[in-house]
Amino acid sequence: MVTQYLKLLRLPQWIKNFFVFVPLLFSRHLFFKSDFLLVIVGFFLFSFTSSVVYIINDIIDIEADRAHPVKSLRPLPAGKVSVKSAFAVASLLFVVVAVSLLFIENFFTLCITIYFLLNLLYSIKLKHIVLLDIFSIAAGFMLRVIAGAVIINVEISSWLLLTTMFISLFLAVMKRQSELKLVQLSDAGGTRKVLSSYSLDFTNQMATIAASGVIICYALYTVSNRTVSVFMTENLIYTTPFVVFGIFRYMYLVYINQKGENTTDVMISDLPMIINVLLYISVTVLIIYKVL
Repeated sequence: MVTQYLKLLRLPQWIKNFFVFVPLLFSRHLFFKSDFLLVIVGFFLFSFTSSVVYIINDIIDIEADRAHPVKSLRPLPAGKVSVKSAFAVASLLFVVVAVSLLFIENFFTLCITIYFLLNLLYSIKLKHIVLLDIFSIAAGFMLRVIAGAVIINVEISSWLLLTTMFISLFLAVMKRQSELKLVQLSDAGGTRKVLSSYSLDFTNQMATIAASGVIICYALYTVSNRTVSVFMTENLIYTTPFVVFGIFRYMYLVYINQKGENTTDVMISDLPMIINVLLYISVTVLIIYKVL
């Protein structure tokens, strides 16, 4: 039974909340104990909030999920957890977050409040509106990064925010692309209404644009005057190949290996992707903190 409740919380999805660490890393505050602890608190508050949203979304979509070949295995549509119990868990997490925010920086509280309301609106309405669905997902990632900056009171580069926007758009579009393929293969036409407004050609073109945006914005960030002056080095440009490889590898997994409907599963199950992410983080830390 405990396992079913852990599945209800969608713990693997918490990996998305590591975006709150981005400002900590690029502000050179990674080894500041007080800031590090603050960001950890921020990470768990976003994780609890996202679990609340996931539970609400699962309650709303319980009937549609029962018709889905994969989502039907989730605790609520599979009948492993009752709606009443799920609502109780969501309420408890909501109270924990609300009380914790009384002791947190006001602008962080504003970010997480907007994040919650945006995702609630997404679950109710926005996920059914073409384009607004993927832009809502992108906004959620940007709010994580902004919140990670305000909780430790540092500035965040506009180029990093743009990179975050494009990479989240890229992941959202690739998810839609994978869902379209799954619908075609399984004939599960009623699983997500907004899919009828997309096509494989359209998602392919959007993915190409978003992927290009990620690479261009990140490359420009590494060579911008502000970046070079803050880090006192131009070596950050050598992390760009890891970003390019990550984008290409993800596209390969979606287009060739027919993966991508669950972004988190792809990120934590593909060995080359894991190695690439670890190498990127290691090299970035070494460059920013003056080891290289």
